[in-house]
Amino acid sequence: MLLADVVATSAAVAATRSRKAKVAAIAELLARAAAESQGSLETVTAYVGGALRQRRTGLGWRGLSALPDPASAATLTVADVHAAFDEIAALAGAGSQAARSAAVTRLFGRATEAEQAWLRGVVTGEVRQGALDSLVQEGLAAAAGVPLATVRRAAMLGGSTVAVARAAFAGPDALAAVGLEVGRPVLPMLASSAPSVAEALVKAGAGDPVAVDVKLDGIRIQVHRHGDDVVVATRSLDDITARLPEVVAVARSLPATTFVLDGEALALDDTGRPRPFQETASRTAMADGVVVTPYFFDVLHLDGQDLLDSPATERAAALERLVPQAHRVPRLVTASPDEAEAFLGDTIGSGHEGVVVKSLSAPYDAGRRGAAWVKVKPVHTLDLVVLAVEWGSGRRRGWLSNIHLGARDPATGELVMLGKTLERTNIPTGWVPVGKTFKGMTDDMLAWQTKTFLELETHREGHVVYVRPQQVVEIAFDGVQSSTRYSGGAALRFARVVRYRDDKRPEDADTIETVRTFLPRPEQ
Repeated sequence: MLLADVVATSAAVAATRSRKAKVAAIAELLARAAAESQGSLETVTAYVGGALRQRRTGLGWRGLSALPDPASAATLTVADVHAAFDEIAALAGAGSQAARSAAVTRLFGRATEAEQAWLRGVVTGEVRQGALDSLVQEGLAAAAGVPLATVRRAAMLGGSTVAVARAAFAGPDALAAVGLEVGRPVLPMLASSAPSVAEALVKAGAGDPVAVDVKLDGIRIQVHRHGDDVVVATRSLDDITARLPEVVAVARSLPATTFVLDGEALALDDTGRPRPFQETASRTAMADGVVVTPYFFDVLHLDGQDLLDSPATERAAALERLVPQAHRVPRLVTASPDEAEAFLGDTIGSGHEGVVVKSLSAPYDAGRRGAAWVKVKPVHTLDLVVLAVEWGSGRRRGWLSNIHLGARDPATGELVMLGKTLERTNIPTGWVPVGKTFKGMTDDMLAWQTKTFLELETHREGHVVYVRPQQVVEIAFDGVQSSTRYSGGAALRFARVVRYRDDKRPEDADTIETVRTFLPRPEQ
């Protein structure tokens, strides 16, 4: 398949706001890729979702700032491009910068002008077509004629949509055969948000007893053990086993030979209170001198038995049999709002950030964020994405200061900004303007974000630096107010930066629906 076919589909998807039309265009492309014999389906699946198959290439905006003249005719195949990026990703050591530059020149010199623009976008994460993974899954289901739910489950257990694209065209039975495999991380179950414990109990339990877990402020980990082999993965499925030997030691000490556990790892001080999140997160960068302790709250597999579809009560019983109390997340089972509120108070007093209210009957819904798990924090926070940054003035002159914030809109596959209205011509396709904040930033944070966002810069308009939508930031706020000025329909009140979340991806950001749950009710 020619790269030009992918580029044309990407343009068609970007040109419409209709989810149905987006899915139809993706389905047509994937069906053609599956019909070809060159084996390009997996690569096309990744590309139509706006991503490379290589995790890292060493390329950024600076490396693509000077490109050769474009080709006059489209001759590049998808396989050619994938092979070129494999070559680029493998470069390392002395002379690699020059070799990478030469490889870029060879690849981009064979690309037409439209292909060059698309290639630059896919390398830097700037393919603005509104084709998020959920849309690609819908397109794959339509192209292969299989149930969407079956595609989604296989992708969650297989680790990605790309990994199960071939199975989809082999039929529902092939997808159903993609199960939990010990040693292969699966997408983690996620929690929605609620403004209060009482509302979370209604959302997760509808009056029935629920589990109220302490919400630890650490690194989300998934631990797989098969015999003496242990794999520790992050929420983004990165393998960090070598960086957390103390977690490996705990896993090997447990009385089972095969299991998959979900939990958190965090650093504690001498009194047992959690240390700042940044110290825990530093372990992903191989920092020395920071010891982390694992705590587990769920089990997905135990000694040959998959527990994903078992109700939470059965999984909790299995967890108690396997993991000693010292390494289990503290939990209260109750239907009483007063008891849950008191538990939240004790949790906050112990230095933790809140609780997660969980249905006792729900299965482990890998990769999904729904009403079965609901997080509650006394200080309301949202995980948003930075879209642009403004140069500061006065004492902040020379630093990038005010950040523009974006929330996901899963209905369209786009992002919605939360804050002040911006000129529409300055916003890249796929963003709806609404907000920004400059509060809560220390001098160290200002210095860090100036360096970071200049590396993510896509273009400038006056004092505004637009950036690749990659960096997730945790934002605290006092409330949300409705607004007819902003197409998102909501604006944060008194927003301030809590911290930057390098452990989360843009697709992990909160949705505009989550933001709207904080809007005042009519009676308020």
